[in-house]
Amino acid sequence: MPGHRTKRSCALLLALALSALLTACGGSDDTSGGGGKVTLRYTWWGNPDRAARTDQAVALFEKRHPGIDVQTSFAGYDAYKQKLATQAAGGDAPDVMQLDYRMIDQYASGGVLLDLGERSAELSTAEIDKGLLATGRLGGTQYAIPMARGTEAVVYDAVRWKATGVPLPRAGWTWDEWADRVREVARVSGEPGSIDPGQSEDCFEVWLRGQGKSLYTPDGGLGFTADDLTRWWTFADGLRREGAVSPAEQTTQIDGSVENTPLGRGKAVSDFNWDAPSSGFQDLVGKGLTLAPMPVWQDGTPGQYFKPSMFIGAGANTSHPAEAARLIDFMVNDKEAAKILGATRGIPVNESIRRDVVPGLEGFDTTVAAYQSSVEGTLDAPPQAPPAGDSALQNTFTRDYDQVSFGRMSPREAAENYVTEAKAELR
Repeated sequence: MPGHRTKRSCALLLALALSALLTACGGSDDTSGGGGKVTLRYTWWGNPDRAARTDQAVALFEKRHPGIDVQTSFAGYDAYKQKLATQAAGGDAPDVMQLDYRMIDQYASGGVLLDLGERSAELSTAEIDKGLLATGRLGGTQYAIPMARGTEAVVYDAVRWKATGVPLPRAGWTWDEWADRVREVARVSGEPGSIDPGQSEDCFEVWLRGQGKSLYTPDGGLGFTADDLTRWWTFADGLRREGAVSPAEQTTQIDGSVENTPLGRGKAVSDFNWDAPSSGFQDLVGKGLTLAPMPVWQDGTPGQYFKPSMFIGAGANTSHPAEAARLIDFMVNDKEAAKILGATRGIPVNESIRRDVVPGLEGFDTTVAAYQSSVEGTLDAPPQAPPAGDSALQNTFTRDYDQVSFGRMSPREAAENYVTEAKAELR
């Protein structure tokens, strides 16, 4: 890391030790009137690997724009989401921020995000797939730019899995086959074969989509019933009771960081995650870290899909919209930045950069690229961005399943409770 970034390097070391905390990481940025520097606050979620690479890319941006100083911060997803919500509510959103698919409606409709369609002089979208670009729009306004694409995966320790003698995960395996295999892995290894998927709204969505259903209707209503959710939570609850997946005491420690997952702690042999963020498991799992496609429905219908792995947007109240747009353009369209970032946020959406970058990827980035290539052409188009209430409902989903996993509610009771709250939230 460049020598002028001493403060940021120190902050990154602190973040490695306290990964759940947002960590301010030094710097300063581009000129505005009066000959002084413009300072931009840029925040994102991720793991230490993503933070280190982002830090290097930002250093290059500052070198090219000596009048712009970028103050960066990052955290695990859950801590980041909480912090950003607090900042947005207080009218103090960062100048530039990483956004999830599920945040766009919430923050765009709340007046938090800048209209990037008005910043064409500083920000080009010509090389981005039009379908992916459209996912960052609301009411015809471009509020966010996709940075990369990603898809969900079964993340597993191939060394530990192979040692059990159980057949490895494969493309086209059904949810029932997945359950049978993690049961057998658990029986032979003495450790859960997988994280408990019951707590994950993402896994539930994949399971639903395989049946031709969805989380939300096109008009923003709930796309499933209490019966659907009861079946999902009954399925997961049974596996947990058998010891095939992680116990409640472990899944309730999950906070969006890989370090606090059962796989990251060595307490399970596999996990579910998005492909690029799975790089964070590398230092914890080692060379055995492998990706496999998500289970499909019994008739072979897949539920997973390519979606923008994340977006980048600017605060509506930023004092420096032009400079913020330049930073966004750099992170999405600059070839040197792309080489530094690799696949840490997913495979780039800029088409010419993707062609240039993919052949030169190294390490786990090659695993991500190969995985995406293996499912290319087999997945359905992504759904529209979820309605604003979804961000809160993710927490409700996990909370209600906690009641099931600790035996305080039956799957039916928890499902009916969730559906009631969800309908009220989305009203």
